[in-house]
This record gives sequence, structure tokens and C-alpha cells, in this order.
Amino acid sequence: MSWWTTVLGGAFGFILGGPLGALLGAAFAGNFSKNKTNFGGFSKDYHLGDQQRVQAAFFSSLFSVMGYLSKVDGKVSKEEILLAQQVMQHMQLADDMQKVAKDLFNQGKQADFKLDEVLEQFRIESHRRTHLVRMFLEIQIQATYADGVLDSTEHDALKYIAQKLHFPLKELESLIQQFAASSGRAEKFTINDAYKVLGVEKSQTDKEVKRAYRRLLAQHHPDKLVAKGLPEEMMTIAKEKTQEIISAYELIKKQRKMR
Repeated sequence: MSWWTTVLGGAFGFILGGPLGALLGAAFAGNFSKNKTNFGGFSKDYHLGDQQRVQAAFFSSLFSVMGYLSKVDGKVSKEEILLAQQVMQHMQLADDMQKVAKDLFNQGKQADFKLDEVLEQFRIESHRRTHLVRMFLEIQIQATYADGVLDSTEHDALKYIAQKLHFPLKELESLIQQFAASSGRAEKFTINDAYKVLGVEKSQTDKEVKRAYRRLLAQHHPDKLVAKGLPEEMMTIAKEKTQEIISAYELIKKQRKMR
């Protein structure tokens, strides 16, 4: 059973404590009547499974931090709001889930948003699972590019978030380059873009390129990510990233005439 099914089944309020629990609680209290869910605060008498806790933490931190990033440059653009909505729709979230996600996004925009506390709880709840943190950051990078530009303020904010999650800054920069190479460009996807997507250099050997390709596939395997705590609703994004990696490798293989 997914965390969301548990919530709608009446166990809401028992999922998380701390800042993430407060964010999720406010989002539900603001969107659902007591007739729809048994929202009654946080109880220590009910415990979700480990995977459900991680899923709830990922969902609540993802959209609230996305809201924070949308206004870190001093303004929230229409493109950034639209991007958040597109991410929700792209995940094929049900209407109820979209309402909660939008509320979390709006809470993240507030001046009193507790970024450090939210990131620390997410880091702990995710049990420092690097693959999960990487997917979290990839979606945040996509959000910062909503207006077509990653400015220095947003870049600094991404680095700060990565540091708080104990994610290597070198890998963050690689993720940013990968997204810049693959993001909805009008022109044809080039061989240079393919190398950036795999995070390798043209000078590297076929064996090194293949090793990087296999590592990326393992990091983004949808079933593995869900098993580690990625909400099932976000599986579509993981599948698309996997296909992007495969396409990049196939282009490099063709250009190198690799078997």
C-alpha cells in the first residue's frame, strides 16, 4: 500500500512528525474536510512502514523546496509556477494529490519556510540513500530552469541544498550540465549533448563510457528507486530519465562504431 492510500484511508497525521509533518498536515488541513480524512494531528500510536515514511518525506520536501527555489531570485515567475504544475501533471497525480502538492509549493514560498530543518529531516528519513537524493536534486534543477535561465542566485541555492543533503558538489555540477544538455531544446540532440548526459568526456575509452552508462542506469532504474522510497507517482520521471540515458549511449555507440 502506498503512503497516499494510507493517508486517504484515514491514517493521515500519523505519517511524519517534525517540519515535514507540519507542512503535510497544513496542506491536508487546508484542502480536505474532516469528512474526507481523519486528520487529527500527529500520533505516536500509528507507525507506517519504512518505505511509506520515505515516500511521504520525499513528496512533501520535493514540492515545498521547489516552492522555495521558485522565489529565491526575488520573484516567482509564471514559468516557474507553470513548471510546478507541469511536474504534478506529468507525474499523473490525482486531483487530490495535486491540491496537496500545490499547497506544499506555496508553503515553500513563504518567508518563514524552514529550509534547513526540512532538508535535514528529508536526509534522515531517506536514510541518506544517494540515488533518492540524486532524483530529488534532478527535479529541483529542472524547476530552476523553468524560466530558461539558471542564474547565480539559483545556482548558489542548489549548491546549498546539495551540501545540506551531503551530496557531492562535483556531482551536482554534473547533473546541472546533464540537464542543460537534454532540456527541451529546439535543435537536434548532438553528440556533445550525449556525452554531457552520461557525464563523460570524448577522450575517455569505450570501456569507461560503458561503465558510466551502466552506473547511470542503475542509479535511475525506476523499480529500484521506488523500492528505495521514490513515490510510485514519480516513476514516470525515472523512466524518462532512463530512456534519455539509453538514447545518449546509443548515439555515442553509433558515432564510435562500438559493438
